[in-house]
Amino acid sequence: MSVQVEFTEFVTGRSHALLRFAYLLTGDRHLAEDLVQEALVRAHRRWTGIVGGEGPEPYVRKTMLRVYLSWRRRRSFAERPVAQMPEHSTADAAGRIAEADAMWGLLRTLNRAPRAVVVLRYYEDLPDAEIARLLGCAESTVRVHAFHALKKLRAVIQEVHGTDRAAAPAPGGRR
Repeated sequence: MSVQVEFTEFVTGRSHALLRFAYLLTGDRHLAEDLVQEALVRAHRRWTGIVGGEGPEPYVRKTMLRVYLSWRRRRSFAERPVAQMPEHSTADAAGRIAEADAMWGLLRTLNRAPRAVVVLRYYEDLPDAEIARLLGCAESTVRVHAFHALKKLRAVIQEVHGTDRAAAPAPGGRR
């Protein structure tokens, strides 16, 4: 099978999952598309060297993380704070959408590395060892980022709602 065919099959089969992962990191669909595109361009250049072993997906995800973490103060990447969290009700689809929007707003309050840890841990359900490998840091650093990220998220939730909602468990059941 040719390199181009293999690459095309990978992009066709995995682009939705990669875009979802990028969106969770960036909180912005257009930036997520840019992130995926940049990672795929880099992967295409090295395709023959990455298709063996674990396959291309770990390489592409790690590339996405590195590109995301290295983007510095670009104007389009300015954090977008929300003045007021939307009220949410889980009674209907609008409530679920509002809840998801509130979660993206909360994620945007985090710096890049802690946000990456939260996304990898609670949305991608990766163990700390794998997160550390992807981010190129120690497992203890992953735990520190997770601790501080959750502490900040709980504080923001408590501040917005004025109640002790910060005691609620973290996504995925971890604390």
